[in-house]
Amino acid sequence: MSLLQKSLGQFAKGYAEFHQQKTAKLPIIEHDDDWPSPCELGAIDGDGFISWQAVDIEDELSFDNVEKALELTLHNDIKEYFTAVYSEAIPCRCEQGELELLLAWNAKDFERLQQNLIGHVLMKRRLQQAETLFFAVTDQEEINLVIKNDNGEVWAEPVGLEPSKFVAKNLQEFIASLSYSQQEAEQ
Repeated sequence: MSLLQKSLGQFAKGYAEFHQQKTAKLPIIEHDDDWPSPCELGAIDGDGFISWQAVDIEDELSFDNVEKALELTLHNDIKEYFTAVYSEAIPCRCEQGELELLLAWNAKDFERLQQNLIGHVLMKRRLQQAETLFFAVTDQEEINLVIKNDNGEVWAEPVGLEPSKFVAKNLQEFIASLSYSQQEAEQ
């Protein structure tokens, strides 16, 4: 397990503890029989919700198919990021504002994520822009956080446009700068 995967795993798993301290309960999500996750804990409540917590990915997940389809070697940080933990999106904040870390909920969600990354890279190519890979959405409409595939830098990127604001030199540095979102846990 890489340092990035350890940091992300600790941060994602720590969210449940943070949420529990603020609300006296674990985070909950609406349960879907067709979309189970190893993150789900306990029983489904009367309203169809279940508690959840991020868990280490034990499946053998790979981006080989994505790299082959795109004829592109993906930056190792993005591969490590999306193969570290299964989790619901993690609400958090960085110096620039509120965001949600996007993570795979289960193996099927990982496949869907791969398709979305392929679509994103193809869009960037069609627009003749540098290849980026998304990993988070911000509270600013149409602004995602991406890494530049060529060097791993984290940038804010308006949808369909070039990255516009440098955020961190890599995902490890970015994850270390995050804090949990107070307002999300209080809802």
